[in-house]
Amino acid sequence: MIAVCLKWVDRQRDISVAVGAVAPDVRFAGVSRADQAALEWALQCRDATGDDLLAVTAGPPAAEQILRDALAAGATRAVRIDLALDAPSRLVAAALAEQLADADTIWCGDYSFDRGTGSVPAFLAAELRCAQALGLVGVARSGDGTLRVSRRLDGGRREVLDVDPPAVLSVEGSTALLRRAPLRRMLTPASVDVAPGPAVPTSGVGNISRPFRPRPRVLPAPVGATALERVRALTAADVGRVHGDTVELAPGDAAERILDALREWGYLAE
Repeated sequence: MIAVCLKWVDRQRDISVAVGAVAPDVRFAGVSRADQAALEWALQCRDATGDDLLAVTAGPPAAEQILRDALAAGATRAVRIDLALDAPSRLVAAALAEQLADADTIWCGDYSFDRGTGSVPAFLAAELRCAQALGLVGVARSGDGTLRVSRRLDGGRREVLDVDPPAVLSVEGSTALLRRAPLRRMLTPASVDVAPGPAVPTSGVGNISRPFRPRPRVLPAPVGATALERVRALTAADVGRVHGDTVELAPGDAAERILDALREWGYLAE
């Protein structure tokens, strides 16, 4: 069996509110380009092997529309896991793994459009204890069923992998263009199976990704009898520009020099 994981998102949502648990606007909701590419690769594998293709999503009842679109494009069966939109990635992966235990190849988008963490495919591979190839920019299928894939690395480099099933693969949206579903299949009513999802923990720990924020430093109060003097002390306006010095020290002395500088800058307590 071949499987594809899709996520129902608002494709018009502003990134500033993407981390919220607000339901997508059904007028603009759908799947990202990366998920469309994942569905196309799953369909190509289905065409080559003749295996069944299962489309899965986790979300509210309105998310069933993207599964009906996948059925119209050629998926054999579709399952919606009844799960809240703000469920953490690890919980989503665990719920998906229950439906995908028999799948040989699982296709996903490289990151979701609303959060962009791209962690569900990795969690899913860990749940299924199978191989993973994430962030793929190229896929080629050989005659024996082995997939030769290339993934993006830093510095413009590429890593080429030979992947044997079972495996979880996530692809970028530029790797494939989703085929147009036949009109006959789009007009045919399609049924979607519904599976109950696990309870979402209420602690809220680790559910939302936030930008890194360094810990605050404790600074001494500015010295000065007047407001102008205190402003000058805060801004160091009267202090000449300090340039870095190049020093050569033994390892122990160099470590002590670094610690002294961190204490002077206020990062370490005296």
